[in-house]
Amino acid sequence: MYSLIAVAIRQDEHRLEEPLLNELVSELEGWSSDGTRLEKTYTTRGWKSAIAFVNAVAEAAAAADHHPDIHVEGYKRVRIVLTTHVSGGISQADIDLAAAIDRLAPAPKAKPA
Repeated sequence: MYSLIAVAIRQDEHRLEEPLLNELVSELEGWSSDGTRLEKTYTTRGWKSAIAFVNAVAEAAAAADHHPDIHVEGYKRVRIVLTTHVSGGISQADIDLAAAIDRLAPAPKAKPA
């Protein structure tokens, strides 16, 4: 026997529709979207800084009560994937968390002159 469970959707978790979605994503530097999720890869200085960044993202996500997929790849790259599962797409909560994650990102490595 199956039972139905009602899920309350927060105001900021409703799926964003075009063209508003495109406008908001265009304001996020380096983020890509396929319409159902946001994704960005950050490159850190090494393993320790990658893990420190992951921990900072985890704290911000917990504070926002919105949890991304976090992937550490190649020891110093961190790929973040955001989507709102309850609405089946990208919501304002994803946009807000993406902006917060950008503020936490390590400074890019300086290139030699």
